[in-house]
Amino acid sequence: MISAIAAVNAINSIRDGEIVVATMTANRYWETVSDNKDLDLPIFGAMGKASSVALGLALSQPQKKIIVLDGDGSLLMNLGSLVTVAGMEPDNFVHFVFEDGAYWTTGGQPIPGNGKFNLSAMAGDAGYKNSYEFEDLETLVSELPEVLNQKGPTFVSIKITHPDHAGEPFIGSTKNAMEKLSKVISGS
Repeated sequence: MISAIAAVNAINSIRDGEIVVATMTANRYWETVSDNKDLDLPIFGAMGKASSVALGLALSQPQKKIIVLDGDGSLLMNLGSLVTVAGMEPDNFVHFVFEDGAYWTTGGQPIPGNGKFNLSAMAGDAGYKNSYEFEDLETLVSELPEVLNQKGPTFVSIKITHPDHAGEPFIGSTKNAMEKLSKVISGS
């Protein structure tokens, strides 16, 4: 597993003028490391839509590389976007998905089917030209330049952990609210 902050640092270290569309958990870390905020497009309040927004950018800006920083929970909310992206064949599209198995931003609830599917395989089956999965930082860092230089669409799953200092979810904690309601309902 790779620390989420180490993953965004690795991506930022090789960024060279690419537009970055980030959402949810990935955005939380990206905004702390980005060296070119003018080319950042954070997506708030539209869970699952970062890849769709990025696809529009990739099609309208074919001369610019577009990087999507997505979450596994977000992607599951709009899984059909894999087929849509693959069908449009944007060669300037790189889709990173931070896989932590949870809706981290909204309270850490487990995502449906966690551990029973492979998002990289799904992207490949949907028609992405390239699909990768990384679980260790050294391999991610060494292969990132090649990954970014390939013609896409390219899908990259990064198995992440969160640093201890990540703090509380910044949108609110549905998990805490659910636990509170559960106690009220059960009378405990």
